[in-house]
Amino acid sequence: MLETFNFRIIFEYLPLFFKCFGATLWLSGISMLGALLLGVLACSMRLSKTRLFSKIAAVYIEAIRSTPLLAQLYLLYFGLPTLGITLNEELTGIIALILNSGAYVAEIIRSGILSVPRGQIEAGIASGLSYAQRMRYIILPQAIGATIPPLLGQSIVLVKDSSLLSLIAIVELTRAGQILTSERFTPAEGFLTTAAFYLVIYYFLKNLSSWSQKKLIFREAN
Repeated sequence: MLETFNFRIIFEYLPLFFKCFGATLWLSGISMLGALLLGVLACSMRLSKTRLFSKIAAVYIEAIRSTPLLAQLYLLYFGLPTLGITLNEELTGIIALILNSGAYVAEIIRSGILSVPRGQIEAGIASGLSYAQRMRYIILPQAIGATIPPLLGQSIVLVKDSSLLSLIAIVELTRAGQILTSERFTPAEGFLTTAAFYLVIYYFLKNLSSWSQKKLIFREAN
C-alpha cells in the first residue's frame, strides 16, 4: 500500500485540511458549549418536582436518545424550510449537534447528582443548610467529579459525530477528505489524512480526561 500511497498529494492538500481542522474544532466547541447549557436545563427540568417540566424533559431526552443523529440532522435540514424557517448549513448542523448531545449531557449530569449519597444530603438538611448551600457544598463538588470524565467522553463522541455535517455540505474534516478524493481519485490518502486529524483531537481529549481524573480536586479520595 505504501508503494502506491501518494504523500505529495497530501502535502498539496494540507492547507485545506488545516482549514477544515479548525472548522471542526469551532463547530464542535460551540456545539459542546450549547449542549452543556441545554443539558443543565434539561437535567434541572427532569429533576424538577413539577410534573409538567419533568415530563417535557423526559420526552425530549428519550426522543433524542432513541433516534439516530443523521435522522435528526436531515429532519432539521429538510424539515425547517417547509415550516418557513431558513437557516444556513452551519447553524443547522450546530443546532442538530446541540440537541443530540444535550440529551446525553442531561443524563450524565443527572446521574452525577443522583450518585451523591442520600445520607449526606439529609445530614445537610439536619445541619440547617439551605437548598443552595447543599448544592454548593455537598452535591455539586461530588457531582462534578463524577461527571467530568463522561462529559469529556461525550465531547469525543460529538467531535466524531460532527463528521455527519459533511452530508449537508459543511466543509469540515470529513468533507476535506471527500474533496481530495473527488478531485484526485485517491480515497486512501484523503480519508487516512482525515482520520489522522481526528486522532489528534481524540488523544487530546482522552489525555485531558485522564488528567482530570488524576488532578481535579473533586475526584474521589482513594
